[in-house]
Order: sequence, then structure tokens, then C-alpha cells
Amino acid sequence: AEHQHVRYNPLRDDWVLVSAHRVKRPWQGQLEKPPPEDVPRWDPKNPLCPGATRANGEVNPNYEGTFVFPNDFPALQPDAPEPDDSDHPLFRVAPARGVCKVMCFHPWSDLTLPLMSLPEIRAVIDAWAELTTELGSSYPWVQIFENKGAMMGCSNPHPHCQVWASSFLPNEACLEDRTQRQHLSQHGVPMLLEYAEQEARRKERLVVENADWLVVVPYWATWPYQTLLLPRRHVCRLQDLSDSEKDSLASIMQRLLIKYDNLFEVSFPYSMGWHGAPTGPYLEEDCRHWQLHAHYYPPLLRSATVRKFMVGYEMLAQAQRDLTPEQAAERLRSLPEVHYKKRAE
Repeated sequence: AEHQHVRYNPLRDDWVLVSAHRVKRPWQGQLEKPPPEDVPRWDPKNPLCPGATRANGEVNPNYEGTFVFPNDFPALQPDAPEPDDSDHPLFRVAPARGVCKVMCFHPWSDLTLPLMSLPEIRAVIDAWAELTTELGSSYPWVQIFENKGAMMGCSNPHPHCQVWASSFLPNEACLEDRTQRQHLSQHGVPMLLEYAEQEARRKERLVVENADWLVVVPYWATWPYQTLLLPRRHVCRLQDLSDSEKDSLASIMQRLLIKYDNLFEVSFPYSMGWHGAPTGPYLEEDCRHWQLHAHYYPPLLRSATVRKFMVGYEMLAQAQRDLTPEQAAERLRSLPEVHYKKRAE
């Protein structure tokens, strides 16, 4: 806890430098603006609101639950032409096709997942599973991700996520496929199933848990309050979850996200995403080495206005963090599970 050391990340086959003493240094860098607290519940100019007109001229239905629609500015399109052949091995190119969708969690713009009810969060989980099944029937990879907060690149305060399906396995998927396959081959058990069992027993990095799930600050965490959400049983994909596991997932997500908001009493920014076994042609292959999991990557370090920047050494050498995962987990674990906005109710 006092001296620098490096920790191995078996999921990415790399190392992180832990320098816990650096969190004591005075901060004279950039201060972020806290997110606005006065977001209107409905705004006709907000393209994600029910009944609003989007950039392409389409009008949203007056939806009352979740709402999924094609991204108006997609990074991937299903009918992109083949790129020209490369004339040199240092200038390789390959085709990239896919589909990008946006999913609104709720019709109200002033809500976020930790402030939604358990049935409303369960509806989000159901929609995730349905989209993974639908898009995964033909595409090898379906990436569900949520960017929450302006500092994480979110340009709209309405509660929503994105779902990108691609004709290729992205870099992180390829890396996790290789490391998990290697671990199963060498040790006879899926890596993250074994890891969850170890963390449940050790408890020093545990944040919240229930009968089906646990959340830890991973031993190899890079971001200050990064967490890893893991099922207790062997599950390859979101659509493989039982109804009871989806219910308990809604509960543990709510508990974690309330703790995040309570940490600095602010709507906590993060990027999160689900990783599971590849789909499309991989549905017919042996993917037992995969274990379903979700990554949460929040940038805030010291307060609602001081964030961790991945620059300099992190970009040019390797990842580095300023407090130990155990310290981060203890702080998150000790936080109340009643949202700070609801304590006076």
C-alpha cells in the first residue's frame, strides 16, 4: 500500500504499475465541471426524448420503456464496399462491416441507471440480451457499451447506451479470447470463473455480492475505481442468463452504481461494457474458455472534479494507478447503498 510495484493482468497479458503514494501529491492540474443537476425530464430539442425529432428527420415514438433505433451516425454500416488490396505488408487493410444501434434506457432524461427501479433495470438487461441474440445470429461480435457523463464522451444526458455489431473480432475481444483459451488449456478451468471464486474467498477487493454475482475492483485494475462484474456460475453470453440471474443482475448493478454516485455525491461518469463469447459463426464452436463479464472504467480519482488522465507514461510505457485496488475496494464497499439524492426522502 505504500511502495510501488507492478501487477499482472492475465486477461490482457500485460502489467500495471501501482504507485499508491502518488495520490498524496498536490493537484494543480485540470479540474472538471461537475455534471449538471438540472437536466429537464423532457426536452423537445433532445433527440433521444420520446416524440423528439432526430438529426435524420425521424420522429421518436412516445416510448414508455426501453427504445432501440439505428444510430444516425454509425461507425459501421452493413453494405460498405471492399477496400482496395494492399500493395505492402506494412499497409494491410481488411473489410469492416456492421450495425450500430442506440438504446434508450428510460423515457426520462433526468434519470440514470442507479435512480431507476429494479423492474426498469431488468427491462434494460432483457433488451441487452435480445439485441445480443438478434445481432449475434450473424455478426461475430456484439459490443454493448455505455458512456456516462460528458468527460467520457457522452454528448447527451439522456440515459442510453450503444450496441455495435461487427463483422470482425475487435482487438480487446481477440486478446481476451486468446488469454482465456490459454488459461483453460493450462489450468482446466475458465480464467474468470476461477478468479471470481478466489475473490469471493479473499474478499479484500470485493465491493458488492449476491447469490449469483459479485463485483470487485480487479487485482490488476488500471482506472482508480474500476470494477469487474462477474457471475458466480459458468456463463458464456448474456442470453444464457436465467430469469433469476437477470433479476439479481439488476439488483447488483443498482447497488454498485449507487455506490459510485455516493463516492463523490455526483452522477458518476464511466465507460462500461459487456464481454462474452463471440457470436455469429462462433455459436457453433467450443467457447467454454469464455466467461461473461462487464467492465466499468470510471475516470474520477480524488473528487468530482479531479480525474485520472491516461497520458505520458501510460500512453508510452504502461498503465499506472495512484491507489491500490484494495484501497479503492474498501472505500466503495463502505459507502451506503441508499442514493445520496434519496436520503432526505
